[in-house]
Amino acid sequence: MTTRSVTLLASGGHYFEAPRWHDGRWWVSDIYAGKVCSYDGAGVRTEVMHVEGNPSGLAWLPDGSLLVVSMHDRTLLRRSPDGQVTVHADLSGVCEHEINDLVVNAAGQAYTGTIGFAVAAGDPPRPGAVYRVDPDGSVHVAAEDVVCPNGMVITGDGRTLIVAESFAGRLTAFTIGDDGGLSDRRLFAQLGEPPELGPLPEVMAALALIPDGCAIDAEDALWVADAGHQRVVRIDRTGAVTEEIADPDGNGVYACALGGDDGRTLLLCAVSDFFAAAQGIDTDKATLKTTRVDVPHGAGLP
Repeated sequence: MTTRSVTLLASGGHYFEAPRWHDGRWWVSDIYAGKVCSYDGAGVRTEVMHVEGNPSGLAWLPDGSLLVVSMHDRTLLRRSPDGQVTVHADLSGVCEHEINDLVVNAAGQAYTGTIGFAVAAGDPPRPGAVYRVDPDGSVHVAAEDVVCPNGMVITGDGRTLIVAESFAGRLTAFTIGDDGGLSDRRLFAQLGEPPELGPLPEVMAALALIPDGCAIDAEDALWVADAGHQRVVRIDRTGAVTEEIADPDGNGVYACALGGDDGRTLLLCAVSDFFAAAQGIDTDKATLKTTRVDVPHGAGLP
C-alpha cells in the first residue's frame, strides 16, 4: 500500500461516476442526483445538465459536443457546444439493461457497455455486451459475453480498447480496427480467480479485486477503482499491480480519472455505500478526492 496524501476536493454528491478532466475542469456524473456537473480546482460545482434517466459515462466528440450516457433510457445524449441537447443514439432496441461507461476514439466512434443485469437491485450477475456507436448514431454490437463491462479506456496509439469486466475480476483488451470494429479479444490482467456467477453477494465476496472505473496514463498503465476494497490500484502493461492507494476514510472507490494542469492529479470518486446511494437512502455522502501520482496522463482516452 502506497502512502500518498489524499485531499478532499468536494462533498455532498449522491453518487459520482465517470470523472473526466476537460477544458481545465473536472467533469462528473452525479448519477442518482440526475446531473452532470463540473468542478474547478477549489471544488466549486457547476451543474451542466439534468438527465432524468440517470447520467453515467461522459466523452467528447471531435466537434466539442459532450456525449452523456442516459442509463435507464439506454441512450446517448449529445450536448452541442451551444448547449442544445439531442439524442445521439438509442440503444434500447439492442439491450434490456442499463448502459454505463463510455469512451470515444479520435474518429468519433463511441464505445459503451450494458451491465447485463439490474446491479443496483442486487440481481445475480449475467454477461453483458459492448456496443460501438458510429458518428452517424448507428449502433453496432462490438463484443458479447462480457461480464459486467464497466470502465473503458483506449491506449495512446488509439488501437486498443481495454474493458473492466467487474464481476470476472479482469481487464480485457480488444484491437480496434480501421472501421472501429473490435477483434483479437485477449486478457490484459486477471486480478485473482474469477468466481462462478451466482448470487451477487457471493460473487463480490469471492473477488480479490472488482475493477470499476479506469484511467490510463502515459505508460499505458491503468489506474483502476476497486469497487470491493476501498482503493484504487495501478496495473502496468504486464497485468501486474504496481501500486495501490486506499481511501483514507474507508469508503468505496468506484471511479477515477487523471488530469490537472500537468496530468499527474488522480481524482477518486468515493461513497460510503453504493447500494444505499442507489436506493436513495444516503443522498449526500459521495465525495471527490485527489492525490498526486508519478506518471501523468498521456495520449490515451479518456
